Amino acid sequence: MSVLEIKRILVGVDDSADALLAFDYAIERAKREDLELVIVSVLENDEMNVYQALNKDFIHGQYEDLENHLREYQDQAYVRGVNHVRTVIAEGEPGEVIIEDVIPKVKPDLLIVGSKSQKYVSKRWRQFILSASFLYAKLRK
Repeated sequence: MSVLEIKRILVGVDDSADALLAFDYAIERAKREDLELVIVSVLENDEMNVYQALNKDFIHGQYEDLENHLREYQDQAYVRGVNHVRTVIAEGEPGEVIIEDVIPKVKPDLLIVGSKSQKYVSKRWRQFILSASFLYAKLRK
């Protein structure tokens, strides 16, 4: 059995305590093993009312705020010693969009997300992420 060589970590962030712990772990792992760190955050459409969703200025402002926030995460990773960092913004339901859109585009070898935040992963999504991640790893061999 071969061991998957890890070159790229994908970490999901929001401002929850468990996501911040996941981010800290991802930084330490990326720094220690000189891995690329990809930080993803999701702009959730279901948190907007219909008027906000139709207002391009509102959505642009939300997107811009998220961009700035991700830049802060990226800066923190660089300051703490990670050499290769990039960010990704996705839109939709976090668990679903990370699995269906972000992972196929980023092609991470390791996915790190917080385990308690209902915002990112409910029990159902944790199970789905685990099974999808194992399937993805198996397909990459």
